[in-house]
Order: sequence, then C-alpha cells, then structure tokens
Amino acid sequence: MNAALVIIAGIFLPLFPLSMVLNVVVARVRHPVARGILFLAWPQTGLALLYAAHVAVPSWVIAWALATSLLYAVRALALREVGLWAGFLATSAFALLWLPLTGDTPGLLTHLYALAFSTPFVLLALLAAGLEHRFGAAYTGLYGGLAQTLPRFSGVLVPVVLAAIGTPLFPAFFAMLAVVLTAAPAAAAALAAIWLVWTWAGTRLLQGLVTGPAEPGEARDLSLGSTWTYAAVLVALVIGGLYLSTQLAGGTA
Repeated sequence: MNAALVIIAGIFLPLFPLSMVLNVVVARVRHPVARGILFLAWPQTGLALLYAAHVAVPSWVIAWALATSLLYAVRALALREVGLWAGFLATSAFALLWLPLTGDTPGLLTHLYALAFSTPFVLLALLAAGLEHRFGAAYTGLYGGLAQTLPRFSGVLVPVVLAAIGTPLFPAFFAMLAVVLTAAPAAAAALAAIWLVWTWAGTRLLQGLVTGPAEPGEARDLSLGSTWTYAAVLVALVIGGLYLSTQLAGGTA
C-alpha cells in the first residue's frame, strides 16, 4: 500500500517519468492565473496525500527524487520558452520535497517549503503571459535588451527569476538550505549540484531576455501600479524568507 501511495504522490511531488504529467498540464494550461494556481496547489496536494496517509517514505525514493530534480534542472538549460522553463524548474524544485519527508521535519514546515518553491513560479507565469501579450511569444533570444525597452518589466523579472532559483534572501534559498543541511553527505552534494544548475539556467534565461542590444519596435512597459504590486509581493517573499531563516536557526540551534 505504501508503494502505491508513493507512486501516486510521485505525480505531485514529481518522480520521473511520472513527472511528465505536471509538464503536460503546465503546457496545456495557458491562462496565467490558472497556471499560477497549478504551481501553488500541485506540490501541496502531494504533501497532503502523504501526510494524511501517514506514509513512511522509503529511503530509495531520495535517489529517485534527486535524479529527477537534476534531470529537469539540466533540461531547463536548453528551454527558450519562459512558461515551459518555469514548469521544468518547478518540477526540479518540487521533487526535492521528498527529502524533508524522510526526516523529522514538521509537516507545516514542509508545506512552507513547498510554498517557498512554488510562489516565484506564480509570478513568472504572470510575467510570461505579459511577454506573450506584448510580443506574441515568450521566447529567449526572440527579442532582447528588455532592460532598455521595458525597464520596469525587467526590474521585476530579474528578482522573480532570482527568487525562483533560490537566491538569498528569498524563501526558496532558506528552504533549499534547510534541505541541504539535513541531508546525508552524498545527497547534500547532489543538492549543491542541482542548485548550481538552477543558477546557470536562470542566468541563461535572463541573458536571453534582459541583456544585449534592444530590438526595434515599441511595447508598453509595466504600469506603475503593476510594478508596485509586484514589488510588494517580492518584499513579502523576502519577509517570508527571513521567517524561514528563523525556523532554520531554531532547528539547528
């Protein structure tokens, strides 16, 4: 029974090849709000299922989860469509939620880790829709120099991507750090490699959109109201990251 529940949960806390379900759904759900809700609800569903059933996660799942996470992190390096990039990186992040399930991490804290990983992808789904609205597609390399043509949009996009790849002081950083500190040495080394690939993937995404010469043409930048709204959410994320840091300090004291 435990193995069957682990397989079912492997759809929501992605384990390859079950992880393909999430990416198919992300590709088909085009509305940005619906896609954002999907990013929020998907890992929480898997966690709720496992906690409700009181499933003891077998240790062999950790290697499966790490391999899945690394696979999708590497695959994100080659993706040019922003929405699919977000889906692959989210898959990589959600797979790592198996690690705290094998330890003594409180259930509420694990749900907060899931929220820390998923929230930046909600913002990225909205920004990807904004690119599609302005340019007809959200592909890196199709247009560049957004820092010059859309400075407010770029000023939001950069910290959102940094939040998604687990940069300090965002919540994903502290969630990832907590997972690394409680993992076995071999798993911690794999996590560090995954984290490095996340950074590489985020850098490539931003290079393809923000830097370089500006493309000719006109596109409307984010309104001041939208910019301040995104800024407020990003500040809230930083505050959430600081809260997770206190939980991490308390757990390691």
